Amino acid sequence: MREQPWGEDEKLREECGVFGIYDFDGNDVSHTIYYGLLSLQHRGQESCGIAVSDTAGPKGRVKTYKGMGLVGEVFTADNLAGLGHGNIGVGHVRYSTAGASIRENAQPLVLNYIKGTLALAHNGNLVNTPELKRELEHDGAIFQTTIDSEIMAYHIARARVHSGSAEEAVKLAMRKVVGAYSLVIMSPRKLIGVRDPFGFKPLCIGKRGNAYLLSSESCALDTVGAEFVRDVRPGEIVCITRDGILSDSSLCLPPEREARCVFEYIYFARPDTKIDGVSVYHARVAAGRFLAKDHPAEADLVVGVPESGNAAAQGYAQESGIPYGTAFVKNSYVGRTFIKPSQESRESGVQVKLNVLKEAVVGKRVVMVDDSIVRGTTCRRIVKMLRAAGAKEVHVRISAPPFLHPCYFGTDIPSEDHLIAHGKNVEEIREALEADSLGYLEIPRLSQMADGLPVCSACFSGKYPIAPPGEDIRGDYIK
Repeated sequence: MREQPWGEDEKLREECGVFGIYDFDGNDVSHTIYYGLLSLQHRGQESCGIAVSDTAGPKGRVKTYKGMGLVGEVFTADNLAGLGHGNIGVGHVRYSTAGASIRENAQPLVLNYIKGTLALAHNGNLVNTPELKRELEHDGAIFQTTIDSEIMAYHIARARVHSGSAEEAVKLAMRKVVGAYSLVIMSPRKLIGVRDPFGFKPLCIGKRGNAYLLSSESCALDTVGAEFVRDVRPGEIVCITRDGILSDSSLCLPPEREARCVFEYIYFARPDTKIDGVSVYHARVAAGRFLAKDHPAEADLVVGVPESGNAAAQGYAQESGIPYGTAFVKNSYVGRTFIKPSQESRESGVQVKLNVLKEAVVGKRVVMVDDSIVRGTTCRRIVKMLRAAGAKEVHVRISAPPFLHPCYFGTDIPSEDHLIAHGKNVEEIREALEADSLGYLEIPRLSQMADGLPVCSACFSGKYPIAPPGEDIRGDYIK
């Protein structure tokens, strides 16, 4: 987990998004990857990169460009052209939950080894990285960084030396690594997609003409005009070659042992995405409906905190019969960073990004729906803003249960002592927020909102599908 001070902006962060394409007609793919990454920008805003190769050219010649910042900031027409012509490639957007936020850790990672070259883009977090690193160092490997993506790439390259194919090497590496990972890997003549046996992180397959694509979310396929084919199954390795798609499902777990990150449905993914057949938008609406059933309120207006709170607010309004309205104006031009006011200043980061429509809330009892509460700083300020705008009552509803435990699988949740719910009951949290009432989504509702799919709820329940670091993490989950 990345150690960081939790300040004004307390929204959770996801580690990254991955994208890949293999065009069998030989068309250049760099611009398609660029647009795919733009659609995945919400998954990571620290760095991004593209690696491409021409399967008709010299074997193993990969051109890469990556940098710190947003996709539209890092890539220009000139540096995209500088990638040359490549008909197979991978792309990545990153938010670091492991490893420093520096250009050297930007992905895709390109690794040259005795049998060729591979480029790897990774979404997720491993829990046995130290063990994997020690094994490689025993063989004489030297690392400039300690990020788990690099460790994984080295294990795949190491396995490739002793295996007959790239996909076999990936399978051998998967038997050693433990944790959350969706991978898109480019070898000289293949594009490989991998999803960990629990299915923590999403990955799907698309098709456009005579090209196949891999993406963290289906919304990126829509953006580049590709047809959604299917999701990569948890534990599956898909290998895309000129012969089509080959699948190895031998590492798949029984469906009841799968553990998708429920926060994909609550917050991370774009609402126009489907993950494992479930619409993210409909999952959020369902969460709002459950909130209205389990935590009703007498109110005049239901509003959502932009953006991911909006769909849940619609669901709450539909179920409760209370009118849905817009109470917030979001400044879309405030990016990842801005000149933050000093502590002595009266301005706050929340007010820079969000304003209240006074005419919408004055004199009304308001139900305010948000996706989560981490430290509580932001939520408390929004409650105060609504009251200052004339709201008579503010009832807070959260479309997730209370955060009580850290995550080891790629969600940047701070340590327990930074979580407002740690050591407090719901009434004490309500008092801290200065709200008239407070209701959280109940834990049993998490799987229900995802149409019954098994989900990971460890950050709420403390029940981890894989034991946390320092405990017996090897287990027997891979047969």
